[in-house]
Parts: sequence; C-alpha cells; structure tokens
Amino acid sequence: MPLVTADLAVSMDGIAAGRDQSAEHPMGAEVGFRLHNWLIEHAEDHADELAAMHDAGAFVMGRHMFGPDRGEWDLDWTGWWGEEPSYHAPVFVLGHRPRRPVEMEGGTSFTFVTDGIEAALKLARDAAGDRNVAIAGGPTTLNAYLRAGLVDELRLHVAPLVVGTGIRVFEGVTGQAYVPVTSRTTPHVTHLSWRRARP
Repeated sequence: MPLVTADLAVSMDGIAAGRDQSAEHPMGAEVGFRLHNWLIEHAEDHADELAAMHDAGAFVMGRHMFGPDRGEWDLDWTGWWGEEPSYHAPVFVLGHRPRRPVEMEGGTSFTFVTDGIEAALKLARDAAGDRNVAIAGGPTTLNAYLRAGLVDELRLHVAPLVVGTGIRVFEGVTGQAYVPVTSRTTPHVTHLSWRRARP
C-alpha cells in the first residue's frame, strides 16, 4: 500500500522556517539556510536520505514552498529550482487563487489546487499510482496534514542548533502517537523517521 511520507529539516527546537520569507531569503532571514547545511554542503554524506526524499510518484506542497509571492500570482515565477526541478514528477501546490499548470523540464509539473489538503492529496495519489506521495513542505502545510492524520511516515532532519523563533513543526497537532523506524546521526544532522501508530 503506498504511503504518504513527509520530510522536513528542523532545528532542535522544531523551527522549520522563518515568518519573513522573501525572494532574497527563501527560508526567512531569521532562519536562512542553516537548517539545510547538511544537504547543501554535505549531500554526499546523506545520499540515502536524499534519495528517500525524492522517491515518490507525486508531491504536495504549500504556496510558500513554491514561491515568495503573496496575493495574486506572479506568473513569471515558476519555483525556486530553476528550469529542471529535482522532483521529476507531478507536484500539487496548495493555494487560494487558481493558476494554470506549469510544465517544467525533466518531468516536473506544478498543478495549483484551491480545494484544500484532501483534494490535493487525492490528485497526488491518482498521479502517483502505486508509488508513495510526499508532502514536500513547508511546515504550515505539513502541520495541516499531520493534524488531519494523513501522514503515514514522518522524517525529520534535525540540525544541531536552536533558532528560537519561526514556524514550528507540530503546531496545533495533538493526540497522535508514532512508532520509531530509523535514526542516524552525522556531525551535521540527525535523521529521525517515524510511522504513525494506528489504533
């Protein structure tokens, strides 16, 4: 049975992004890329975790993960990732304003969904077929799926630092239990994986 997985880089105090995101500061100036040092500068040491992050037949992300603009869409903006994003699969972007799909090189497409998290997940499941669906972030979107009990496997990549302020994973998430699956620690990050415990 295909799973709904999610990966997120966080600080030791659970911060995953700043509240001041902009084109100059994709993760927010208060956070920067400190949470992602392990995959930017040491990707070769984390090849298995990176492969698992991209091993999905479709992805779901929030609008702020797709880009920095608010309000009406900037139709010239096609994501942070250049002409060939690393997803190589359909990506369903949650938002409140409709926009035509964007086709990118390498098999990535962005489809914009205004009907909520369950509608986006259904579209992603249909597109993924017998492969997993990945919730690609950011933290607000992940928290919505966690609150709804829709994430089967959660993988947090914990950077060894405390940020203090920003958007935390598990905000508003209550009453759930998880079973540890794997953990691995390097000098740059601790990878933690859990499966949701079923009643």
